[in-house]
Amino acid sequence: MVKQVLKAPEGSPSDVERIKEESNYLRGTLKEVMLDRLSAGIPDDDNRLMKHHGSYLQDDRDLRNERQKQKLEPAYQFMLRVRLPGGVATPSQWLVMDELAKKNGNGTLKITTRQTFQMHGILKWNMKNTIQEIHGTLLDTIAACGDVNRNVLSTANPYQSEVHTEVYNWAKKLSDDLLPRTRAYHEVWLDEEKVAGTPEIEEVEPMYGPLYLPRKFKIGIAVPPSNDIDVFSQDLGLIAIVEDGKLIGFNVAIGGGMGSSHGDKTTYPQLAKVIGFCKPEQVYEVAEKTITIQRDYGNRSARKNARFKYTVDRLGLENVKEELESRLGWSLGEAKPYHFDHNGDRYGWVKGVGGKWHLTLFIENGRVADFDDYKLMTGLREIAKIHTGEFRLTTNQNLIIANVTSQKKKKINELVELYGLSDGKHISALRRSSMACVALPTCGLAMAESERYLPQLIDKIEEIVNESGLRDKEITIRMTGCPNGCARPGLGEIAFMGKAPGKYNMYLGAAFDGSRLNKMYRENIGEEEILSELREILPRYAKERNEGEHFGDFVIRVGIIGETTDGTNFHS
Repeated sequence: MVKQVLKAPEGSPSDVERIKEESNYLRGTLKEVMLDRLSAGIPDDDNRLMKHHGSYLQDDRDLRNERQKQKLEPAYQFMLRVRLPGGVATPSQWLVMDELAKKNGNGTLKITTRQTFQMHGILKWNMKNTIQEIHGTLLDTIAACGDVNRNVLSTANPYQSEVHTEVYNWAKKLSDDLLPRTRAYHEVWLDEEKVAGTPEIEEVEPMYGPLYLPRKFKIGIAVPPSNDIDVFSQDLGLIAIVEDGKLIGFNVAIGGGMGSSHGDKTTYPQLAKVIGFCKPEQVYEVAEKTITIQRDYGNRSARKNARFKYTVDRLGLENVKEELESRLGWSLGEAKPYHFDHNGDRYGWVKGVGGKWHLTLFIENGRVADFDDYKLMTGLREIAKIHTGEFRLTTNQNLIIANVTSQKKKKINELVELYGLSDGKHISALRRSSMACVALPTCGLAMAESERYLPQLIDKIEEIVNESGLRDKEITIRMTGCPNGCARPGLGEIAFMGKAPGKYNMYLGAAFDGSRLNKMYRENIGEEEILSELREILPRYAKERNEGEHFGDFVIRVGIIGETTDGTNFHS
């Protein structure tokens, strides 16, 4: 059998490819423009490079029209994202992030769906010292965004903590070893002097090359039975296989991703597909070679079709697997059996190995702030001052106070009660299973509200849920301000993607364990229509569901929505 010759799509490179090519390995003119105090913004070319350093230039869209009337430039500010493999941070790191948010940001922190800290509202002249203070905690922001491998996820599941520790170590190794090799980050932000002479291209970026990847690349590791990281939404998903309490390796899944574009059927969310098994010591090589396939064959002309999922679908799953094994010089093993129960977090206290305790707190949409009647940020700050374990940020935007000693558990409990921190017990299962992206006012891509609106919408949906006797029934609900997929809306049993101010596309039918995408049920509807539809569907689910049947399975079984068997039929 003749091996198929794989090719990248034809077409002129996108403008971003030119920017990367001319950037001198992500340097551009960032060092110079960040010193310019005439404007709070930076040129677009440098902003495209800025992503690779962990930041985006944004503006406050709530103020945009008013500032335009006053003939002022937009209220420019930077979003800054930390690279935090596996979402594990020390109490001292938490306290520094807390202080920086107050000092240089908008006074809040965001726990993102990729297990890390995000700060908003940083002015240009505060960026350098903010990054330097983060660096002082042994954290960084390099490759938290951009056309490179992003923050590597690992399960935050505390009830298998021996395996979690090992999985976390692999996540950290992958994150560190897959970093860009350019010293641009250190020169621009940390005042490292550039070494005289220009290194050869292969010495600067032996894996990425001078153009890096066509688009971002995401890796995550899940430990069954918890699919808390939505492993099938990753470009490269690794499923830990545990036998007799020991990690023996990983099933390898490729080609996932959540983003799409409204009205463009060539774009769609997709789930990664399992192609085999590798041993733990082989996982870095698998990741590296998978990334080089995307580097060589990804679409560099149309960024909307540049993610690895489109590369896999265009070339064919078996062809990509064959190419991967050719580059590895060995074959993947046969995939091992596994089973997922759910794709959310388990709340409250859990005792793990070694007699240590773990407390999972519900952080609505990941926003850590002090509200009028809820001093969440203050409470977590006080816990960080006495905590001797770790903080684990989850991919569902929640927080685990991890590795708590029996002696500290009482004091932490007292602080939890004093500040009214939520372990999820006194809120509906629907709210516990909810997730929203940032959207307005800071995200430039947002078409509608998300983080600020979903809690209000859930208030109204809860009335229907309570009347139907479903208050304790978990149903995953996701909302995004646009179709780019930051809150993984394609995996919501109920999901909303912003279409215009106050208008959303409504999706139903994803699997509770994250193994099936949903499908559009209604297009471009507002709150009144959303609630009207759910007043019909939720009571029906309460009355007609089978024993143990999840909502996403029910709406497909009774014909309310068709099943999405693959991302390629997401729109059909």
